[in-house]
Amino acid sequence: MTDAPIMVRYEGDGSFSPASQFWAARADKAFVVGQVYRIVEHHDRSANSHRHFFACVHAAWQNLPDELVEIYPTAEHLRKKALIRKGYRDEREYVCATKSAALDLVRTIRPLDDYAIIEARENVVRIWTAKSQSVPAMGAKGFQESKQAVLDFLDDLLGVERGATAKSEAA
Repeated sequence: MTDAPIMVRYEGDGSFSPASQFWAARADKAFVVGQVYRIVEHHDRSANSHRHFFACVHAAWQNLPDELVEIYPTAEHLRKKALIRKGYRDEREYVCATKSAALDLVRTIRPLDDYAIIEARENVVRIWTAKSQSVPAMGAKGFQESKQAVLDFLDDLLGVERGATAKSEAA
């Protein structure tokens, strides 16, 4: 089976058929005749929503107070750290033999991912990395949810009313 959607046409009689010969060939490769499949409607991500989101993050970064520029030196740092803070992250935890070993691990790991949030408490090192918002990694619904969470984070960070960051870059 394929993860990529196959375009089909609803025939009105309860059946579906591939939208073209191209899609019929893809369906023949992906599916077995007579097998039962679960159909889920696929919603493409909006390119406009994607562009709007990145423009909002960039505008928010440009308006950061000076004391936050060191934490978020680029708009990409701001976006990824906001994703992490809002729960769109991968988490790893390493238990080291000693507190000193944990600090050594932090020094080793930190240069590998400039966007990661790394924390050492006693002998435990926790690493959070942002989930990818790429189209293959995050569908339309997940992107929209993460977008809203990050925009809310940016509003809170800048001390503005919720929705202000999104409105400032509305097209």
